[in-house]
Amino acid sequence: MSDPKALQIYSWPTPNGQKVHIMVEELGIPYEVHGVDIGKGEQFEPEFLKISPNNKIPAIVDPDGPNGQAMSLFESGAILQYLAEKHGKFLPKDPLAKWAAMEWLYFQVGGFGPMLGQAHHFRKYAPEKVEYGIERYTNEANRLYKVVDKRLGEADYLAGDEYSIADIAVYTWSLNYEQEGVDISKLPNIQRWQETIGQRSGVQRGMEILKDSHREMSDEDKKVLFGQK
Repeated sequence: MSDPKALQIYSWPTPNGQKVHIMVEELGIPYEVHGVDIGKGEQFEPEFLKISPNNKIPAIVDPDGPNGQAMSLFESGAILQYLAEKHGKFLPKDPLAKWAAMEWLYFQVGGFGPMLGQAHHFRKYAPEKVEYGIERYTNEANRLYKVVDKRLGEADYLAGDEYSIADIAVYTWSLNYEQEGVDISKLPNIQRWQETIGQRSGVQRGMEILKDSHREMSDEDKKVLFGQK
């Protein structure tokens, strides 16, 4: 029987979707997942656009939102922050550590994710090789990984001593380094951190959500995904 209080998640097994998958498993809260096949263009369906007007996954509907009212929310960073604040977990109580977590969360949503996405695009998905784009975003990917590696040489986790939503956000994006032209063997602090986080049972369960839905995209899928169709 469906739980009327269960969080409704609209997602797909991408790094941004996996952030929310991990978060709900770490929190141990009731949820239901609805796959949104971004290769088939399901993110453009009118019903989905009502909760995610930017036609991106993930998005959530919390039937038990603020003041007991249902609320929809899009943007993965906002979703992580909302769930952390609502449930009082994975966002440090100490103000200095809290804002360290927030700055690394914003680092991911504002730079680490978008730039790595561009590296993926030009290195793997672009219909023609654009050497400038490949070089530009491969270099930026390597720079950003070094920023993360340096921070993790100073602290166990991105916000300091405490695992937080910042680690969840960056972790899912850090797993595709080969596609971004990054040699992870030269980044020992990231390797240590990835291994530590990857051993968490909530992370392992979260990474399995919708995993069976993943498939290689056809040329037609890519046209849909990249707004060409």
